[in-house]
Amino acid sequence: MSVTTATPSPQLFRPDHRSADALRQVRITPHYVAMAEGSVLMESGNTRVLCNATVEQGVPSWLRNSGRGWVTAEYGMLPRATLTRTARESERGKVGGRTHEIQRLIGRSLRSVVDMKALGERTVILDCDVLQADGGTRTAAITGACVALALALGKLVKAGTLKNSPLKQMVAATSVGIVDGNVLLDLAYEEDSRAAVDMNVVMLANGGLVETQATAEHDSYTRTQLGQMLDFAEKGIQELLAAQRTILDQAG
Repeated sequence: MSVTTATPSPQLFRPDHRSADALRQVRITPHYVAMAEGSVLMESGNTRVLCNATVEQGVPSWLRNSGRGWVTAEYGMLPRATLTRTARESERGKVGGRTHEIQRLIGRSLRSVVDMKALGERTVILDCDVLQADGGTRTAAITGACVALALALGKLVKAGTLKNSPLKQMVAATSVGIVDGNVLLDLAYEEDSRAAVDMNVVMLANGGLVETQATAEHDSYTRTQLGQMLDFAEKGIQELLAAQRTILDQAG
């Protein structure tokens, strides 16, 4: 009697031996900088982003006397965060287009989870500084900055400045893409640099989508592939949200 077996599909190789739908190792270190109202070192594989939250009295002029607060973000990359030195943007005398885009993305993502009326006329600034870049710096910044924001707002509640935290829910983000025909979650730089499609997904704890940025770098993608990328991203983001909750519970 003969037995016919299916031909195994070629084994997917990723530099760190992850499965296609696996995140890199995530480490979130709270209170990393003692002086900030909220501080987190966010690590995703070899990507490391320092996220600090500052609470200031007052709001931009266009919000004065509105009773509403404001949340904004700044993003920067240290000169040796990458393989070769990148000049500081202050040396060039202006903030680059990529930096503006990322700052706006982080700010939009965090504003989506804050009740500005409950915050009152205060501004929360999230400084996201990339210490080491290995892909996914903007998504790591969003995930880490939300924890820093939660810590900062929690301090206001503990101090009696606010009755309740204006943070409505958590938000997290991850990257996903198509590399060599495979949908992959949480791309490291080696994968991201040759991805045919690159996508960033920002999602709320309740499953709502804040932002999806999918770009065909080389080849177009199908609606089926788009659905698979969103499924992978949702799986990864649920794991990131769980990691956020664990850290906040431990941090008190």
